[in-house]
Amino acid sequence: MKTYTICTLPGDGIGPEIMQEGKKVLSAVEEAGDVSFVCNDALLGGCAIDAARNAGEVLTAFPEKTRTAAQAADAVLLAAVGGPKWDTTDPQAARPEQGLLGIRKALGLYVNLRPVHAFKALAEASTLKPDHMKDVDFLIVRELTGGLYFGKRVTDPARAGAGVDGSIGRYASDACEYSEYEIERVIRWAYEAANRRPRHRLVSVDKANVLATSRLWRSIAHEMAAEYPRVKSTDMLVDNCAMQLIANPSQFDVLVTENTFGDILSDEAAQLTGSLGMLASASIGTGTPLFEPSHGSAPDIAGRGVANPLAQIGSVALMLRYAFGMTHEAAAIEASVEDVLDAGWRTADIADASTAQDQVIGTSKMGDEVVAALRHHLA
Repeated sequence: MKTYTICTLPGDGIGPEIMQEGKKVLSAVEEAGDVSFVCNDALLGGCAIDAARNAGEVLTAFPEKTRTAAQAADAVLLAAVGGPKWDTTDPQAARPEQGLLGIRKALGLYVNLRPVHAFKALAEASTLKPDHMKDVDFLIVRELTGGLYFGKRVTDPARAGAGVDGSIGRYASDACEYSEYEIERVIRWAYEAANRRPRHRLVSVDKANVLATSRLWRSIAHEMAAEYPRVKSTDMLVDNCAMQLIANPSQFDVLVTENTFGDILSDEAAQLTGSLGMLASASIGTGTPLFEPSHGSAPDIAGRGVANPLAQIGSVALMLRYAFGMTHEAAAIEASVEDVLDAGWRTADIADASTAQDQVIGTSKMGDEVVAALRHHLA
């Protein structure tokens, strides 16, 4: 029997609830095959800050124990972190998001994959008209460890900056920095993905008309194009891309971009499906791969048992595919989600006026329905 060790990070808000449903799916896969998953819970985000505070330790969103467990595991499965409880403008304060940035850096996770798939059963749940959502199925490839989020940062109240009107005030700056190596490896990943997909199309998103880092990005993308003659590659400015995702989302196949642009565009793309609760993501690099839903911790509904667990379950499917090479089982999970939606089951966030009242279900029931369908697919 093959055994995989998974560092599970339930995190904050609805995280523990949806993580439980992800574990249900793993148990169903165990039942059907010669495989075992050992899940070891660890702290990341606001819960880690609170635990350190209660223990009288230095506050951190990414404890050393979690770093060690993540680096030793075969994969990391994350639920969600953050919430207004830990919001602060103090630049020296510990914040949950520091845990996310910290674990990505510690594991060398330089590329984030976010599949965007329009479920036919949820066509009415999208904010776009159903005909705009026909055949929407693309992959966003986002650089994850460079750019503004990791560049040199200055916050200096004592350093006065002159405003355009001559006023003097506080000063802050964030440097957007990229090396050729950082850009090349993520664009190559995107070309490889486009080369494997049926349409062989790649859109590289930048702001080359303004930013020096984007001009370097575009140059490298053009240089690599010759290595992938089957891939039809084009450039698109980020503001135009934001518009095109709404105007004509089906034109995209693989979309690759830098860190900040990818952060914004991937959340916009998530809304195409009707709910952030539907989209999973994978972060891959030189160390242990990490898999997580695209949504946040939704503290307003935490503990009520109504959160949508399908993005978490989708993250389990991505983990099986990319971390363990279990493509059959991953496809079975994805098919099971389709089956459940086709059968009319909905959590509140994806229900609409046509949804029968008795088919609006909670977190645990949705997980149970997916597991029932999965057992059928794996039988």
